[in-house]
Amino acid sequence: MKFERRRAVVVGASSGIGAAVAKRLARAGYMVALVARRGDQLAELAAEIGDDRAFVYEHDVTNYAEVPALFDRIVDDLHGLDTIVYAAGVMPDVAADEYDFAKDLQMVEVNLLGMMAWLNEAADLFTRMKNGTICGIGSVAGDRGRKDRPGYNASKGAQAIFLEALRNRLAAFGVSVITIKPGPVATPMTAQLGDMPFMISAGEAARRIVAAIAKPAKGEVYVPRRWRYIMLVIRHIPGFIFRKLGI
Repeated sequence: MKFERRRAVVVGASSGIGAAVAKRLARAGYMVALVARRGDQLAELAAEIGDDRAFVYEHDVTNYAEVPALFDRIVDDLHGLDTIVYAAGVMPDVAADEYDFAKDLQMVEVNLLGMMAWLNEAADLFTRMKNGTICGIGSVAGDRGRKDRPGYNASKGAQAIFLEALRNRLAAFGVSVITIKPGPVATPMTAQLGDMPFMISAGEAARRIVAAIAKPAKGEVYVPRRWRYIMLVIRHIPGFIFRKLGI
């Protein structure tokens, strides 16, 4: 798969889905800006991709004030930008009887507010360009308020709403906004969950995500596709039955 547009930034590129997406974009011909707080892992990834195609930017996504200047620096370094992928995310383990605001705050700061800070910059640039693709990595967890991780579900649900609002705002300017909703993906973040039904590898998730970026007509993409139908059923289960099912 090759692209006419060849400049991308992947935020949250040090591991998991973000790293896999960065590698696949580079193989497709992109120059890729790698953004994450773990600089050593970014350096290893850049060496694997090739230093002439990958550029490392060490950054903590909760440092919102740093984003505008860093975004401009990346655009200058790449001599333009066509695509941004926000893949940064955290999901700390939460016990069934635990109500920890610090963990909830961390998930909102990284999963949602960091995304808003980065994608607002991209939206402003792409509006002026009248072109570009914005891709946010959400989760099927955002489709329903499940009991296990209220904070995570809330952050992912809010992600989806923000991305939909951007999609509606930017459509008139020729800008594509894609919401990716993966089911379980085997990454360091999900290692605590063990083997789950229909779990796929980060590489397989990245393959499907980059295919969606190549043809961004669909604004919301479930990965794999079966989750669209699974979640359609789950979203329509009445609340009292949902609670009795214990999910």
